[in-house]
Amino acid sequence: MTTSTQPIAEQVAALNAVVAERLPADVLADFGEEQAALDAAGVPSGAARPGAAMPDGDLLDLHGAPTTLAAARGDAPSVVVLYRGAWCPFCNIALRTYQADLVPALADRGVRLIAVSPQRPDGSLTAQQSNELTFTVLSDPGNQLAGGLGVLTRGTDAVREAQARIGLDVAAGNADGTPELPMPTTVLVDADGTIRWIDVHPNYTTRTEPQRIIHAIDSLLD
Repeated sequence: MTTSTQPIAEQVAALNAVVAERLPADVLADFGEEQAALDAAGVPSGAARPGAAMPDGDLLDLHGAPTTLAAARGDAPSVVVLYRGAWCPFCNIALRTYQADLVPALADRGVRLIAVSPQRPDGSLTAQQSNELTFTVLSDPGNQLAGGLGVLTRGTDAVREAQARIGLDVAAGNADGTPELPMPTTVLVDADGTIRWIDVHPNYTTRTEPQRIIHAIDSLLD
């Protein structure tokens, strides 16, 4: 697969270098401790595995209209990406890269791409517009999908205080007003709604590279 952008990991490394110069040292320290703890804990033991049914819930489209993941998937195999929100720079890097390097490859294979976050629909619209996304973007009030997949997480008090010091209020942006977030997760779902492959990233600074997603599709879908 030929890509038109840098790997996500390289883009994140460049972002981290900029962030290190701009954020206060105490905020950086709190975020660094959180990321180290997430790395140490790893993927939750209860996370969904291939062969399980993909969970669903009462979702919202960009304009706040009710929908479901099943409706968005239709009768096509799909790649479902759980991301944190439009406020997350690591998420925006991943979404832009998927738009550039994954959307064309998925179209060739008849696979849909759907991104889901717990933020309010206006946040989903911001993510869609600011990153010029052509694929489906949905809101999941209450993290129904992340909860069903076993990849739900919550920042520590220290992290939420650090976020507040830089003007970030995750709970205010989430559709249900809580601070819970999904671990960045990519799920390959077949046309019958069965999980064929899942890649969970406890550390939110990392993401699934497009090449890995295409390899999973070519290896696992008929």
